Amino acid sequence: MYDRSLLLELLLEIEEAIRRIERRFQGIRKADDFTASDEGLDRLDGIGMVLIAISENIRRISQLTGDELFN
Repeated sequence: MYDRSLLLELLLEIEEAIRRIERRFQGIRKADDFTASDEGLDRLDGIGMVLIAISENIRRISQLTGDELFN
């Protein structure tokens, strides 16, 4: 059996990360908006880092549950 409180914490972190990505996309209408300015590039970098954090949490969940959750 796995630690349900840790699993819940990881899922909540993923949920918050998705909210951060949504906020960073505000005002972005097309891909060029990211490359048109330093601010856009900073947003793109931030979104990339948050996606990496999400993938790390998914990997940890998979390890904790023995892939049981994702089957």
